[in-house]
Amino acid sequence: MLDEYVAVDLEMTGLRARTDRILEIGAVKVKQGQITDSFQRLVNPQMKLPQEIVDLTGITDQMAAAGCDTNCAVEDFLVFSEDLPLAGHNLIFDYSFLKQYAANHGILLERNGIDTLKLARKFLPEAEKKTLDFLCGYLNIKRDRNHRALEDARAAAELLEYFKEQFGQREPEAFVPCYLQYKAKKQQPATQIQKKRLQELVEYHKIELNRELESLSRSEASRITDQIYARYGKVPLP
Repeated sequence: MLDEYVAVDLEMTGLRARTDRILEIGAVKVKQGQITDSFQRLVNPQMKLPQEIVDLTGITDQMAAAGCDTNCAVEDFLVFSEDLPLAGHNLIFDYSFLKQYAANHGILLERNGIDTLKLARKFLPEAEKKTLDFLCGYLNIKRDRNHRALEDARAAAELLEYFKEQFGQREPEAFVPCYLQYKAKKQQPATQIQKKRLQELVEYHKIELNRELESLSRSEASRITDQIYARYGKVPLP
């Protein structure tokens, strides 16, 4: 039976690990069914937040700007989580963002984990939905705030403990952490030429770049440049 683990949840600026960014990390350490420690970091993603993310999380641009940098947040989380198994709801989604960071920074990150979404599909087939929001209502799991990382991590831990209590003796194999498989390709930072070209485009067309120039990867810089070309055109030659 799983006796010690870290339940984790991330809030992000979007749904794709390669193009979107970590906004918040929350986690709780669980031992023998009890939360023994907690972790929370609000992250400055160095970009303007999409309105739908602000509406969903309640995190504003001002709040995010006061957050720590991604390096500090992820590295602190890796220290906090030690080498313990991870748990979470749709865990591979959150894990993909951690793996992308690790790949970008040459860090070896290989973990085992348990996904409470998979457990819900297995043990609660009658539940109309399998989202964390729905299951918290279905099982009367209390949260102070929805879609904030620490509260959702706590909820995932409580959900896992419920499944362990109800089904652990009957199907112990369901609670053995599995290897979390996600391949992430390293992203190179934008080149000086790319950043210079983007700066010229922004200044010439008098547009606002919604991401900080120094935070861009090569692929991001290339994609944004192409979008500006398509919408506004190039900077005329002198």
